[in-house]
Amino acid sequence: MALLEVKGITKTFTRRKKTPHIVLENMSFSVEQGQYVSLLGPSGCGKTTLLTVMGGFLTPDSGQIILAGNKVEKPGPDRGFVFQNYALFPWMTVKENILYSLQVKKLSQREQKERLHELLEISHLFGSENKYPVQLSGGMQQRVAVVRALASRPEILLLDEPLGAIDFQMRELLQEELAALVEGAKTTVVMVTHDVSESVYLSDRVIVMSANKGQIVKDVYINLDRPRDRQSPEFKGYVSEITELVRQAFSEKAVDIELPSGFAETNVNYNSQASFTDAFNRMSNRYSRVNHGRAAK
Repeated sequence: MALLEVKGITKTFTRRKKTPHIVLENMSFSVEQGQYVSLLGPSGCGKTTLLTVMGGFLTPDSGQIILAGNKVEKPGPDRGFVFQNYALFPWMTVKENILYSLQVKKLSQREQKERLHELLEISHLFGSENKYPVQLSGGMQQRVAVVRALASRPEILLLDEPLGAIDFQMRELLQEELAALVEGAKTTVVMVTHDVSESVYLSDRVIVMSANKGQIVKDVYINLDRPRDRQSPEFKGYVSEITELVRQAFSEKAVDIELPSGFAETNVNYNSQASFTDAFNRMSNRYSRVNHGRAAK
């Protein structure tokens, strides 16, 4: 049996004076224990909505999420969730942020100390445990957010564009750190990303979703050894294949989305081939060009 089963998930958002928008319709797939799966597709295709449903923060209109044989109905410690902005507690030190979930589970002081030592070791954060988030680089904050989510040993780790706010110059380095961190923790991952190269570098599978109700364009298995060589013909071949699939996902259907606050992906309106091309170029430029040391917007 698969660790995670997504069964017929449908989610519709109502819009004032507009026709209700079906974000996801009858979405189904499964994830095996230990797999790293990326959800990739146009903004507004329902990636973050689906991840939020997996996390138990949003209830689907129909269908269900089954994790380790149990139906997901609300947030729980069996799922570690890392938000785009990391959501670290600014008034807590690195140590206190990591220990938070362990204190909620009421582990003994000895168990907390042992787990903290283990997490600081795999995240290379020794020496920074007494610093506050504002004193950390973006990469260090990302590591704290991930190990905090891993602290309670969840069944699965859910990542919502964990490197989306990182400067392009640091992005590849942090992808390597994230890959090592997840491999060291031996956890199962579902990640939302807009970055094709990132999805190929990190994932065992890349599920490309279309703008048409989040339908799966293709579920691509990445058959490459780790650590991966970004310059190899095989790696570039996967990037080329998935880039073409994303182009297809963009052009499948016009999208005009207004999602509720807190769950919205970028609002877009792809209603012509010209706007599709512009949108795709903007997405590509965001992750392939640098403007004054930051990723181009």
